[in-house]
Amino acid sequence: MNRLRLGVNIDHVATIRNARGGRHPDPVRAARLAEQAGADGITAHLREDRRHISDHDIERLRREISLPLNLEMAATAEMQEIALRHLPHAACIVPERREERTTEGGIDAAGQFDRLVSVVGTLVRANIRVSLFIEPDSRQIEAARSLGAPVVELHTGAYCEAAAHGDAGARQRQLDLIRSAAAYGASLGLEIHAGHGLGYDTAGPIAAIPEIRELNIGHFLIGEAIFSGLDAAIRRMRALMDEARAKSDGRNTA
Repeated sequence: MNRLRLGVNIDHVATIRNARGGRHPDPVRAARLAEQAGADGITAHLREDRRHISDHDIERLRREISLPLNLEMAATAEMQEIALRHLPHAACIVPERREERTTEGGIDAAGQFDRLVSVVGTLVRANIRVSLFIEPDSRQIEAARSLGAPVVELHTGAYCEAAAHGDAGARQRQLDLIRSAAAYGASLGLEIHAGHGLGYDTAGPIAAIPEIRELNIGHFLIGEAIFSGLDAAIRRMRALMDEARAKSDGRNTA
């Protein structure tokens, strides 16, 4: 089977911790539990305003976990310096605005090409696997390739929003865009990831896209952990992804 990797984002464990202060719940403990439950990597977004993950969290994650660390970061001098100091396995460059609750859409790799080229090049030369979080759009995919990023992460937010609103037509249109973008990006030699807003009801069709190599899922899993526990939530997601990928592989080899 063409195994699909699962990256677990532990940002919102830190959000809960920060609501009261102190040390609990500990996002590093969550990362360890995620590994035991079948995660292939840990994602953490160090925001400019430090609203959830802190600098100390990044230090501990880099030092204390054995899974690859994917640092989500804005394309700023501060975040570039932090990435170069800690040398995570991967860095996913995302857009960031202080007033947003969560990342709202992909970064404009085409429109911000001149600003991004230096950051991408610097991180790549430091042997950090760089990905760009982009919309499923051919222009953005081409820009990412020209920037020298080896990976793109396709934004699945619009697809998940359509599903949440019960709009079957919009959900299918967004799914078709993601499928086309994944195939096009892979044809250009890019590694394709996807994420944002995925849950049990939406991850399967994305997991079935053969060109996608990794899903990054966080908020849903942390929320579901309140009811079922983090271990059970991740194991269920892992099983759902594996089932969808196995069915896809069967269709592709039939």
